[in-house]
Amino acid sequence: MNDAEFDPSGEQAVSIELAGVMPVEYVAFHSQNHVAYLEYAHLELGAEAAPVVVEDVFAFLLEVWPDALREANLQAFAWAQLREHVERYRAGQVLRIALVDTVKYAALRRGSRRQLELIESRSGVYEAIAELPDRHYDVVVLTFLLGLETAQVAQRMGISPGTVRSHLHTARRMLAKKIGIDLTPGEEKDL
Repeated sequence: MNDAEFDPSGEQAVSIELAGVMPVEYVAFHSQNHVAYLEYAHLELGAEAAPVVVEDVFAFLLEVWPDALREANLQAFAWAQLREHVERYRAGQVLRIALVDTVKYAALRRGSRRQLELIESRSGVYEAIAELPDRHYDVVVLTFLLGLETAQVAQRMGISPGTVRSHLHTARRMLAKKIGIDLTPGEEKDL
């Protein structure tokens, strides 16, 4: 499968046979988050690696499920596991640049931190995005590359909508400073 053919909506969730032996809460969590995790992993790693890494994440979550349920914020815990698995996979692989078509930003093409670092841009936007702190980076990727609304980003990352808005505001200021542009007061609210 290549990047142009990647369609996470067609990916298999928990199989019917396995769903009967897994905790009901886990099956529901898997069903609600599987596609979202695939989309993020696809942007970060490409179409071939994304399903492998995401299945590793869910296998890990199943293994620690009773402990995961005791976490203060299950979504945040699971998101952290996804990020950790993506980073671990990236560290162990020599990844080719995987091109990712996005709906809103087809002109940007490709969207992982490593890929953004490799793309040369006169304005420095790609490099600046790649240098954002992890949570700010994730909020920018989920908002602008995947086109998610604030509430959706908050749900995926296990943070509040206010925190998403704060991260977007801070990221925008950091990016403006990094690439040397001045934001007018009205522009800061565009995010």
